[in-house]
Amino acid sequence: MAHDERRTIPDPGFPDDRGEADPVLASALADHRRGAVPSGAVVAALQDARLLVPVVAVLGEVELDERGLAHDKSADMAAVLMTSADGRTGLLAFTSTATMGRWDPAARPVPVPARTAATAALEAGAAALLVDLAGPAPYVVAAEDLTRLAAGWHLVAVGDGHGWIGPSDS
Repeated sequence: MAHDERRTIPDPGFPDDRGEADPVLASALADHRRGAVPSGAVVAALQDARLLVPVVAVLGEVELDERGLAHDKSADMAAVLMTSADGRTGLLAFTSTATMGRWDPAARPVPVPARTAATAALEAGAAALLVDLAGPAPYVVAAEDLTRLAAGWHLVAVGDGHGWIGPSDS
């Protein structure tokens, strides 16, 4: 292959990533599940974390051979949206390869900042970002938290609670 025909793979921004959960986020999720910390503490830990968005193979076109047997003609990779009984959708994201493997061992992880995952959820028309759906401490980022996370706002501790600070225009 000639040098000018080669393609480079962009740096995902996580050079030392081993697929493990961010310890601060894992602790916040576990503490929230036990009722020890409010939801704001989880979002505050999540906002600076790397998440793994799973992609799975989706059958594109199928062709039939002379015996009428179906064969894959093409397949695509797609992020996963789940739909609840009431019709709302959520984009899946995981804190580690272990938590993603609990959901689907065949899924492939795409490491992204939490903000990118939130943006992808909104762009897909999802109402939520579903974090660690298969446990051990599942969490749903929705509504204002999802919108502000995607927009680059920063959640900070204020007294006994949390408040959002908008991104600077500079």
